Amino acid sequence: MSRAIQIAKNGGPEELQLVDVSVGEPGPGEIRIRHKAVGLNFIDVYHRTGLYPLPMPARIGMEASGVVEAVGPGVTHLKAGDRAAYASQPPGSYCDLRVMPAKTVCKLPDAIDFETGAAMMLKGLTAQYLLKKTQPQGGLKEGDFVLFHAAAGGVGLIACQWAKAMGLQLIGTAGSDAKCALAKDNGAAHVVNYAKEDFLARVKEITGGKGVKVVYDSVGKDTWDKSLDCLQPFGLMATFGNSSGPVPPFAPGILGVKGSLYVTRATLFSHIATRESTQAMADDLFEAVTSGKVKIHIEQRYPLEQVQQAHRDLEARKTTGSTVLTL
Repeated sequence: MSRAIQIAKNGGPEELQLVDVSVGEPGPGEIRIRHKAVGLNFIDVYHRTGLYPLPMPARIGMEASGVVEAVGPGVTHLKAGDRAAYASQPPGSYCDLRVMPAKTVCKLPDAIDFETGAAMMLKGLTAQYLLKKTQPQGGLKEGDFVLFHAAAGGVGLIACQWAKAMGLQLIGTAGSDAKCALAKDNGAAHVVNYAKEDFLARVKEITGGKGVKVVYDSVGKDTWDKSLDCLQPFGLMATFGNSSGPVPPFAPGILGVKGSLYVTRATLFSHIATRESTQAMADDLFEAVTSGKVKIHIEQRYPLEQVQQAHRDLEARKTTGSTVLTL
């Protein structure tokens, strides 16, 4: 048996209920893993509210670390006793023990503790595919300006550090002076408090009127229009989240008027669709963390049974960095 967080219907944090579930043996291509820590992400909120629908009843959570207890037929990259971490479909990481597909589960280096492993996989792999794979025409070169919204969040703080290591001039936005200071301390070249300042005007000022090559935006509705105006001609708008709500429909013609812009709706799960790509991205992330280029900031910890409060704080934008559920 295992404790697990489950929802019977979509709604607010009160729908997150702690239940007991039975856990069987892993089948072909599967493992059974006992979690040591679980990561909290905004996609969990989208699953809970129904923005990203799941069949009911649904288990929640996309990220965790732990120890492999058993492996099913065909699994060769893991064995019982291995320390491991993952960001993976299907949801269900908010639990003590689960059976799940092994494809996107990676061995966790001994130098990385379980809480860090749980806090870094979804957010770190997201930062990896954004900065390394989701690039404008001609790629990104040292000295290039990029705009990153929600720079003090879990993905944002990793991206600030990684962008600095790549020599990029990251302009980070956040909703308070304290969050801006945190982004700056983690490598953002410039910061903008969009609760006080017009981020479009500041981006134009910082870049001498040229704009940025790429905007990385997990905020969605509230930042969309001005973000397009921050881009250079042929720039890339990379939207990867909807914390303020989904982007409304728009006429593609505006992309031509604003400079023949490119738009992509990126998702991590397209990039980790194969064992090989998952491992290559994870190896890049593990190297960035173990080398010290990227530090994972775990700023909030909640026991699993306090998951409702964790969701309330995340939605209220009271959190910074990464959040883990402890078991």
